[in-house]
Amino acid sequence: MNESIEKRELINRGKAKSVYATDDPDRLILEFRDDTSAFDGAKTAQLAGKGVINNRFNAFIMERLEAAGIPTHFERLLSDHESLVKRLDMFPIECVVRNLTAGSICRRLGVPEGMDLEPPVFEFFLKNDELHDPMINEYHIRAFHWATDAQVAAMKDLTFRVNEVLKKLFADAGLLLVDYKLEFGDYHGQVVLGDEFTPDGCRLWDAKTRAKLDKDRFRQGLGGVVEAYQEVARRIGVPLD
Repeated sequence: MNESIEKRELINRGKAKSVYATDDPDRLILEFRDDTSAFDGAKTAQLAGKGVINNRFNAFIMERLEAAGIPTHFERLLSDHESLVKRLDMFPIECVVRNLTAGSICRRLGVPEGMDLEPPVFEFFLKNDELHDPMINEYHIRAFHWATDAQVAAMKDLTFRVNEVLKKLFADAGLLLVDYKLEFGDYHGQVVLGDEFTPDGCRLWDAKTRAKLDKDRFRQGLGGVVEAYQEVARRIGVPLD
């Protein structure tokens, strides 16, 4: 698709991304900003270069997933900070897969960080910052009509298919895909992967040293956030120039 697209009004400004309407009702422009936040916005910062890296990182991952037969909203890069995406009717649900223990599962279950999980653990969370994204299950989703049973099944299936593709991609680059979150939406009756896949929304560790190369560097005050994102991008072959 090579036709021009007209950027129109701002629809939503999130913690790190902005969404704009276009002259095509089926398409949006997703802008990746340099803003960074953690703990539901309690900790924020501007990290120069992060928006460019995440935009290109996300494009690379989405194209890999599309090639593996996983439908995504990504269409093409528009600029260093912007991508053209399909306009989805998003489900208010986060799908999380954990291959190793880290973050909230350690706090909730009192288990140490870094335990291998076989099979991987799947969890649903309600996307709601004010409520701190509480954990939910399929009964909540059904009772509150957040998605149909068929849509839930599709989201779970696609989330695990993403795991198969990306665990190998990162493993081949000497990285562990610890966990990640995905968001989905409906596009003309099809469940499609939306939002983003970047180090902002997953945990990635060096396979040998277990050094953290994701947003935990910001959460935990470790520094070198952009440099870590660049390292991951370089290893998996994301074109940054």
